[in-house]
Order: sequence, then C-alpha cells, then structure tokens
Amino acid sequence: MLVSGRAQALTAAEDIGYPVVVKPRALAGSFGVVRADSPTALVAAVEFTEASGAWAPDLPTHERNVLVEEFARGLEISVDSVVHRGTVTSVCLARKEIGFAPCFEETGHVVDPDDPLWSDATLTDVVVRTHGALGFTDGVTHTEIRLTPAGPKVIEVNARIGGGMIPLLNLMGGGPDLALAAADVACGRAPRLRAATSDRRVAAIRFYYPPADDCVIADVRFEKSGLPEQVVRCGPLAAAGEVKSPPPRGLMDGRIAYAIALAPDAAACRAALDEAGHALRVDVS
Repeated sequence: MLVSGRAQALTAAEDIGYPVVVKPRALAGSFGVVRADSPTALVAAVEFTEASGAWAPDLPTHERNVLVEEFARGLEISVDSVVHRGTVTSVCLARKEIGFAPCFEETGHVVDPDDPLWSDATLTDVVVRTHGALGFTDGVTHTEIRLTPAGPKVIEVNARIGGGMIPLLNLMGGGPDLALAAADVACGRAPRLRAATSDRRVAAIRFYYPPADDCVIADVRFEKSGLPEQVVRCGPLAAAGEVKSPPPRGLMDGRIAYAIALAPDAAACRAALDEAGHALRVDVS
C-alpha cells in the first residue's frame, strides 16, 4: 500500500498485519528497506525512510512516497533467466545471504549447480508464469523470490542480469555466460547456453563492511597468509579517503571488500569466506 507519513503507514500496517516491510518508493538496491514488527518499529522505520530522503536526484518524487508491504517469510533466492521469443530458460539460481536485520542487506550469494531447488517444479512454474503475466518475451531477467510456507512469492523482476557478481559466480562455477546470452537475444539469435566446463563447482561471494559508522578508510587489504585455497578472488571495494558505514546508514555503498570462493559444496564455500573475513585488514583514519 502506498502511504504518506506515519498515520497512513500505521493504518496500512493494521490492514496488512505485522510484521510489515517499509520501502522508499523512489529508491532501489534495498536502500531504506526496513522490517517493522510493531507500531513503534513502524513509526521508526518511516522516520528513517523519510530521513534518508526516500528519493534520488534522477528518480521521480511522489506525494505518497512510502510503500508498506506484507513481510514474506522464508529463504530468499534469485533466478536469472534468458527469454527468447517467449521461451523462458532459467540459467542461474542463487541463494541470498541477508544480514543487518531489520534491514535486508545482501551480504552474499551462493550459486550451486546441483541445488535441489532446480528440481522444484512449483518454483519453475512460478518463474515461467511470472514472465508470461508481465508479457516479457525477449531478454535476460533477474527474479527475486521468497520461498514461503505458502509457496514461492515473487518479490521483484528486473529486466537485467543479476547484480552482486552473481553472473560471474555462475561462470566461475562452470555455468553458461549470461552476458553472452543477453547479447544473443538482443541480436535476435537463440541464446547459446553451453556450460563453460563439465567440472561444475559451487561458487559463493561474501561482502564485508566497516566496523563502525563514518569510517574514513585509509587502507583495505587481505593478509594472503590467512586466505584458504578455496578463495580464488578477493579485493577492496573502498579507496583511501572514502567514508564508509555499515547498515543501516550504509548498504551496498558501505561495502569495503569482497571475496569469492570455489568448493565442492556450499558449506565449504561459506567456511572459506569466514576465514577470508578473519584475514581482512581495515585501517581507518
């Protein structure tokens, strides 16, 4: 429900039922998105949303500038699909790692070519029917879904490949190149979806954040001696002199480093990324 101000937000939340999710209408990338479990938390969430501006310079503003939504419980995943002449082919399935509650910051993703969700017929049907309902016939999409007790619920569909380096994870794990598939469809050709290699592995990424608000970054680095062999790529996302904060003040723009792991299973990837976090050194001035 679209609302303006605390009073309308409270009325909407009572109608929907707690917990609810508050979103700035004219922002993106989880900026200002907060879960509220009570009227008190809802008022704080709306005030936080309004304080954050709830708008961006190049996006339209609205009189009713806040969305109050039902909270969908369950695991959140994303599905990248290639659509050619109405045929939907799902190529990459990623499990999201969410942190910094009550915000919904995506702290990482895990792409497993043997994920059991690939055999979930209901999930596949939801993805296909969603594209049909939208009338989307050609292109690449990134669909975000919550696997709730009542079944899969679509949160959003984006007409682009996934962010957070998800297409890179898919490629590094041996899957098809989503960027090339997007180019094929854009040129009117059937997409080439050949696996990059027969040696498929699980690929995962973790994003790291500063220890406190308003950190002036002096240096960000990983101690190579502390990195396990499963970490195949890592590096800084912040430069010297930049001011960084963890959520809720900083979200994607608060990330200071990343690491990518390849391993036979998701548990080994997560363990390697935990070790990478211990090897991360952040100097602030």
